[in-house]
Formats: sequence, C-alpha cells, structure tokens
Amino acid sequence: MDYQYLTYMNHIDKTDLNHLMTEYGTDVWKYAYAITRNREQASDVAQEVFIKVYNHIGSYRGQSSLKTWLLSITRNEAINVRRSSYVRRIMLFEKVKPHATGASAEVAFLGEQSARDIWAIVMSLSTKLREVLVLDLEHDLKISEMARLLNVSEGTVKSRLSRARKMVEKKWRENDRE
Repeated sequence: MDYQYLTYMNHIDKTDLNHLMTEYGTDVWKYAYAITRNREQASDVAQEVFIKVYNHIGSYRGQSSLKTWLLSITRNEAINVRRSSYVRRIMLFEKVKPHATGASAEVAFLGEQSARDIWAIVMSLSTKLREVLVLDLEHDLKISEMARLLNVSEGTVKSRLSRARKMVEKKWRENDRE
C-alpha cells in the first residue's frame, strides 16, 4: 500500500492507523524484540510506537520509506526502554520459519532446533552487530536504509554486517563441535 499521502497529513484516522499496524506491526515488534530481548518490553515498545505515530504523523516527511521511519521510532523507543530496564535477559524467537513441508517429525524438529540455535547466537551478539543482522535478515532493509536508520555510514553498516555474519558462523561451528 502506498502511504506517501501521509507526508501531507497532520492527523491520522483510526482506519489508516489500523492499516499501518496490520502492515508493519510484526516488523516493529520483531525489531523491538531484537533490541530489548524481552517479549513484554517489545510489545510495550510496539504499542508506544503506534501511539507516537498516531499523535505525531505530521513529523513524517517522506525522506525515507515509511517502514524505515517506523523502525527508527522503534529503535529510539526500544533503546529508551532498555536503558530504563533492570532486567536484561536473552529470549528466543518463538516463531521459527519452517524450512520444509511434509518432513518427518524428526527432520522438522531438527530444523526448528537449528533455527533456534542460530537465533540464540544472533541474540548473543552485541547490540550493534545484532541490530544490523536483524534489519538485514528479518526486515530486508537495504544498506542505505540501515545506514539512515542507525545514523551511520553505509561502510559502517557493511562492516558490522560482515563481522556479525562471521561471528554467527564461528559460534555455530563451535556449537557444532560440542
């Protein structure tokens, strides 16, 4: 759906807000979760993001995609929540994308277990590395969009992505030996 018309609005109606929440709610929640590593905090952040959008739609200028703008708000809100949080624990994504259909229960379990193990490794990375990897893998953002969102150069994004991938691969190999 094209939301370019939102750049001309000072207020958003509940129908448009509902469309935004339907289209981008999962992305907002997953990104908030990647930063906070806590389901409840991620849900609170997602809710707060859409409240801010409802109250401040006039600040959307259309200089970036709507998704990038929403993820930028999400990032700022999640960082604020994380700073004020006393509980910092790693939790895994519950929903793992299935890789095969009709596989045996054993193969399906092993595939899900591998995906959980990979996400555990991703979630153990530093915030800077985890953030670019999640934006790349989960949200399919371009390097330029990630750079704008994170307020860093494209070279920095590429470097972080490369380091994150190498660390995940290294930790995966270490886990595989055990």
